[in-house]
Amino acid sequence: MTTNDSGSAPKPPAKDPWDLPDVSGLTVGVIGGTGPQGRGLAYRLARAGQKVVIGSRAADRAETAAAELGHGVEGAENAACARRSDIVIVAVPWDGHGPTLESLREELAGKIVVDCVNPLGFDKKGAYALKPEEGSAAEQAAALLPGSRVTAAFHHLSAVLLQDESVEKIDTDVLVLGEARADTDIVQALANRIPGMRGVFAGRLRNAHQVESLVANLISVNRRYKAHAGLRTTDV
Repeated sequence: MTTNDSGSAPKPPAKDPWDLPDVSGLTVGVIGGTGPQGRGLAYRLARAGQKVVIGSRAADRAETAAAELGHGVEGAENAACARRSDIVIVAVPWDGHGPTLESLREELAGKIVVDCVNPLGFDKKGAYALKPEEGSAAEQAAALLPGSRVTAAFHHLSAVLLQDESVEKIDTDVLVLGEARADTDIVQALANRIPGMRGVFAGRLRNAHQVESLVANLISVNRRYKAHAGLRTTDV
């Protein structure tokens, strides 16, 4: 007797991992959008046609940075930025990560939050990874934002390349982590909007620490080779 003969429904075909949603109509907020990484991501996404709002603790500072970036980027105070956005990228310095997210818990409820913060320390030997009590910056975000859909991505990008208007393509993969595949699919699709980039699913948030930590190694690579190194994942 076959499975179908027994009355069981046949298994649906496996979903193509590269079949990603259309995110072109979503508004992306960038908390920390006046810093190098935030400005770079805002610029690249807006240049690709995404609606972008950058946030800062001071609205006038965000508005000034938005005017400098062009491409329709708007600036707002952090809370307003979060409220106006469908997806919110967190690109603040590590030492302000916890307090910033805690202050925006209400505004970020129900949103996809993309944490790209790398907890790092620096000494005479160079950069080294820090391990937060929660395990990673992304896990700290998840703990502080229980009503949000927290993901992690965009850790390994050079702020210099992102902001360089003469660079047409950013040739790199973006490792995306999260608990819900629907959410990581959206973040992968967002990464794919930037020419040269490709979003690649890389596991759940419990694996975020090693992804964040790898930035310390890339800093060492860049210093030795005078480069702006990124990552490529082979055979996928």
